[in-house]
Amino acid sequence: MNSLIIWIIIIVIVIIVILAIIRMYNNLVNLRNRVKNSYAQIDVQLKRRNDLIPNLVETVKGYAAHEKGVLEEVTKARTGVMNATTVEETSAADNQLTGALKTLFAVAENYPDLKANSNFQQLQTELSETEDKISYARQFYNDVVLKYNNACQMFPSSIFARLFGFKEETFFQAPESERAVPEVKF
Repeated sequence: MNSLIIWIIIIVIVIIVILAIIRMYNNLVNLRNRVKNSYAQIDVQLKRRNDLIPNLVETVKGYAAHEKGVLEEVTKARTGVMNATTVEETSAADNQLTGALKTLFAVAENYPDLKANSNFQQLQTELSETEDKISYARQFYNDVVLKYNNACQMFPSSIFARLFGFKEETFFQAPESERAVPEVKF
């Protein structure tokens, strides 16, 4: 009778350990998929912005024909975002495009007729909304990456993460130029 109880206890312990391993593995898979999904959401918003840019460039071309360099920079940066394949490449290309768009909008300030143009205003509003969505998607992505990386690094799930080949993900980072505190003067 005692040996039967010992075997039952051993079987229960083995089942509990197996269930714990399955739970940790499934949690890692869930988090990894959430990272991929959140990155895809950034990609969706970047595509939306990339789809708006040709219309914006064409609208501006009519008013600012001699600002060809700025328009070429925006187009080149857009192509960089579209061709990026990794988080690091996408982040760098996105930062370049954001800078180019800032320059474009600064140039547009010099053209009162352009600022009053309804197409330009609509595109500027849509781009602004898209930038907000991109910002939110980046934040969400980084939150999910944090949870995933924590699971990959914290004991005991770190053991199983290494064992099953789960690798840490890269955060979506802002460039150094955007980290500087802006100087406000009155």
